[in-house]
Amino acid sequence: MIVALIIACEVGFWVLLALGLSVRYLLKWRRTSVVLLLCEPVLELVLFVAAAIDLKNGSDPSWKHGLAALYIGYTVAFGHYTIRWLDGHAAHRLGGAPPPRKPPRYGSARARHEAKLWMRAVYGGAVALGLLQLAVWYVGDDGDVSSLRSFQWVAIRTVGIYGLIALSYTIWPRKAPAGEEARDQLTTETETEKERVES
Repeated sequence: MIVALIIACEVGFWVLLALGLSVRYLLKWRRTSVVLLLCEPVLELVLFVAAAIDLKNGSDPSWKHGLAALYIGYTVAFGHYTIRWLDGHAAHRLGGAPPPRKPPRYGSARARHEAKLWMRAVYGGAVALGLLQLAVWYVGDDGDVSSLRSFQWVAIRTVGIYGLIALSYTIWPRKAPAGEEARDQLTTETETEKERVES
């Protein structure tokens, strides 16, 4: 049941996202689109409650519960980022807005971009670890929590690998061809200003 619910939540995420962006830019129903997009976190809440009820009803902790925690952590950390990225493309394709700026590709600008993505991975990993630890405490000493512990290590390893990838862009930055470095720097400054305004 949990795996089916994870799949349903993933499908629901993309369906709600497509509907939200479609009504925003094709039908010009901005309030309706906001309501649809605000329903996205409800999917993670449903999955969390379902996993908790499954454990409460006596199910043995398994990889399914670990996968649910990882999925929730990922969507909490990267869900808004994904929505914002697709919103920029939808605004361009459907709303006549200028094309969204691509992430920087070279030098320190790319390293900063990768570091920000890694911080999102750290956030998602922390959420997953917290949920898994709550499940371990809930099951207690009488239950077999080895699968939950193993998924905690999966979360830690994933964040570590992501961190090594981000660090590689700092240690071995890609050199920009002549004329592109200034463009990358402008992209970074624009993104930073946009994040400041949104926050």
